[in-house]
Amino acid sequence: MLSAAEIESLERSVVAAVAPERVVEMAGWLVPLDAGPIGRAKSAAPLVHDADPEAVADVEQIYGAIRLPPAFRLAETPGLAPVRDELIRRGYRAETPTIMKTGSAAGLTTLSDRPAELLAAPDEAWAACFTGEGFDPEEGAARVRNLARSPDALFGAVREGDRTVACGVVTFNHGWIGVHGMRTAPDARRQGLAGRILAAFGREAQGRGIDRVVLQVTEENPARSLYRSAGLNPVWRYHYWTRS
Repeated sequence: MLSAAEIESLERSVVAAVAPERVVEMAGWLVPLDAGPIGRAKSAAPLVHDADPEAVADVEQIYGAIRLPPAFRLAETPGLAPVRDELIRRGYRAETPTIMKTGSAAGLTTLSDRPAELLAAPDEAWAACFTGEGFDPEEGAARVRNLARSPDALFGAVREGDRTVACGVVTFNHGWIGVHGMRTAPDARRQGLAGRILAAFGREAQGRGIDRVVLQVTEENPARSLYRSAGLNPVWRYHYWTRS
């Protein structure tokens, strides 16, 4: 179980990693403001798990002032039940159930002893993996733009010749290693490529003296078994809350 300080630092890390265009902070909430496709970059999240439901109206005003649809990202924890009730009362619906997982850099390194490249910035071949076959190219390109401006990020890659067949992003902020955007080309799956990238992230983190890992994965994502084998365990489930 995470302490209140760990929850706050984790939530700050998760938002910082996706580099919203702007972030407003108010009374225990982070309100990211972004027009792109990344849910975490455009949904308000509490920094504590016993937030006041009256904050919902204040968050709505912030989004309304710049004509962005209000959205929330809420953990399924008992202390946030009043906030969820208030959102339901206001016509919001929960969607995209996602698992927040935490673990250690040491756990990541157990996945593979084979190397992966770590780039300081995404190159064209890296972006092509992120937007290629099996993925929405327009959404992928927008995600690449956000992740490319993420502070202190590294971009993992496994190449076959000039082609990038697996990719991912690791960030280092607020005392956490954040893993994001893990993708493998459809014809290169089940070869341990994601494990190579994650292990490289873990070794890099160890070199920086950072051990705590955070990762989010949607409930239906089959990669959950890989993350479990690296010792990443669920700490809570969350939903995005929006209204039509």
